[in-house]
Amino acid sequence: MKFKNFLIIFSVFLFFSGCQTIKEKTDLVVEKENQKFGLFVGKKVNELKMELGTPTEDYINETGNKVLVYKTKKYGIPCERKFEINKKDIIESFSSSGCI
Repeated sequence: MKFKNFLIIFSVFLFFSGCQTIKEKTDLVVEKENQKFGLFVGKKVNELKMELGTPTEDYINETGNKVLVYKTKKYGIPCERKFEINKKDIIESFSSSGCI
């Protein structure tokens, strides 16, 4: 009986430590993503388009700035990168969702 309890507790411990490892790896990938594409903030939109090509879609947001959206998939997981462009064609902000 004690061995069975030990085995259950040990299994639960392994499960939660594995989840923590996955979260840490995901956080590291997100941090690298933000560092890489965050470098475009403050630069001309032409530099972004030379690097990433034509955006999947674009639209004007509520503040009147243009938003370029790049959508991709990796391992079947959708990734969306958004760049906000001001009226002087300078990138003001970057955000990403689902990119691993």
